[in-house]
Amino acid sequence: MLSLSYEEKVGPIRLNKYIANAGICSRREADTLIEGGAIMVNGVYVTELGLKVMPTDEVRYGDRVLCREKTVYLLLNKPKDYITSLDEERGRKNVMELIAGACRERIYPVGRLDRTTTGLLLFTNDGDLARKLMHPKMGIKKVYQIELDKNLKHADMMKIADGIELDDAYIKADSIAYINPDTKREVGIEIHTGQNRVVRRVFESLGYKVVRLDRTLYAGLTKKDLPRGRWRFLSEKEVNILKMSVK
Repeated sequence: MLSLSYEEKVGPIRLNKYIANAGICSRREADTLIEGGAIMVNGVYVTELGLKVMPTDEVRYGDRVLCREKTVYLLLNKPKDYITSLDEERGRKNVMELIAGACRERIYPVGRLDRTTTGLLLFTNDGDLARKLMHPKMGIKKVYQIELDKNLKHADMMKIADGIELDDAYIKADSIAYINPDTKREVGIEIHTGQNRVVRRVFESLGYKVVRLDRTLYAGLTKKDLPRGRWRFLSEKEVNILKMSVK
């Protein structure tokens, strides 16, 4: 029995998806590049939307040959004091160090968690999915556990539930509740907005300091069986759930 090559197993793929998988842009943006004559396939500029290519074809954008990598989806339980910025040059610890050697493909974090925030952080080379997950209109569900410097007043909790006006956005929690009613310093909050440092800013606007912030759920993914500082690849079922969440 003859075994199929990788190319025969994979088969043809739409050119816009090939470009998105190479991490250049989203599929929609890839269509614009194709229509504008910016993409070359096997030495010929193409403008046909819907064109399919094989992994053995040479796809070029400018002076760069694009590689259709195997898509990889990895989940990290980020520890404190690691940054997610890829442009950091100050020698601080970076989350990329924690996943070094996990795969041959070039994967990057989807969105950011600030240095002192812990919890779930997704990595992938699926540029199309990453952009959809980060787009505000998708309303991706995120759950955080928070420890404050003092008890959260019930009236302030209701303000967060009803909506808080920040400098750049109106933020309303999808749900919020005390984790420990005895102290009322520990709070769980569900939110879908993606503004920078939004959870900290919401509490700071009411006079509270966030002592600890941990993301426990992201787009249906949880920290179950994933210790702090460890990572794992997503299952096929989890990847399908992620893709369904942004349709």
